Amino acid sequence: MASCSHWWHAPVYFIASAVLAFIAISTALNSPPSKATRPPRPISNHISLNASRTLRESGFNIMATLLLISPEMFFSSPDTTIFAIKDSSLVNTSIPPWFLKNLLKYHTSPMKLSMEDVFKKPQGSCFPTLVDRKKLAVTKIDAKERLAEINHVLVSHPDMVLERQIVIHGVLAPFSSLRSKDVYLGWESIQAPICDANSSLVSDATDPRIVLEWTRIIHLLSSHRFVSFAIGLNSVLDRILADHKNLSSVTIFAPPEFEFVASSSPMLEKIVRLHILPQRATYIDLAALPDKQRLRTLLPDEDLEITNNVNVTQGLAINGVEIAAPEILSSKEFIVHGITQAFKMAKFPNASR
Repeated sequence: MASCSHWWHAPVYFIASAVLAFIAISTALNSPPSKATRPPRPISNHISLNASRTLRESGFNIMATLLLISPEMFFSSPDTTIFAIKDSSLVNTSIPPWFLKNLLKYHTSPMKLSMEDVFKKPQGSCFPTLVDRKKLAVTKIDAKERLAEINHVLVSHPDMVLERQIVIHGVLAPFSSLRSKDVYLGWESIQAPICDANSSLVSDATDPRIVLEWTRIIHLLSSHRFVSFAIGLNSVLDRILADHKNLSSVTIFAPPEFEFVASSSPMLEKIVRLHILPQRATYIDLAALPDKQRLRTLLPDEDLEITNNVNVTQGLAINGVEIAAPEILSSKEFIVHGITQAFKMAKFPNASR
């Protein structure tokens, strides 16, 4: 009787596998072609079938189906490591196709990483995934007990598949939240750790102030006609957080048009930093400050200034720019004010610093 106690799981897994396979195929077909994207390398049927069979035998039925029917989602580089998600994490959740595709890409690295390779990495090291600018972090290593955690998730089935250029491990849970309130926050839903330029862990993705609040800010900015500034902030956010590890509260001044978003990365980062104060300041707090009061920003040696004597309808301006929409987002740690235009730097990027 024990062997039949879970007979009812079979149709659930079959249906889920079929639905997810269909989503994978339809998502791939509906994605616009990109000239910059390399065609995926061919994977032999033997490797794909063996990998799928091994996953299925270990209880990773959904991942086995996806790997067999839509391998192009995973194999886009010469070397590949896949961290397979358990069925139980995907069966009892409802996630949109675009997020499923991103999640699977986030569980795939363009590197070959056997468990021996993982054990050789220092704890806190990061490595790339197929999602641009989103990395995974080795958060725990116990070589003696042969245990490792990625993004605080245990690698429960190490080296399930160990081929010349392909490695597949099984993990206990997804590396990013599947809660609906997190998934539907917008295009920055993958909750990745913050890593610096040396691929070292700076801050965990599990800290809601670091990930969810910033994600909420970017989503709100993009949905309130501050799209270009949201894009600029998102593109340099990792570097800002890497430099300010203890950034617990901020004030952001968001312009509706941010022409600097097309600028080179160093210049864009400087200008975005100029729009952020390392403390929370409400509109009342700012209005209470005297004229010419300096405001420290995240850009070294470049402050903002209260300018109350300019001709503005609201009566309060920063660097001569009116705060037209005070406190469009406010929480315990963050506050965002809408301004009429972007601030200009007093020192231009070509000047020596």
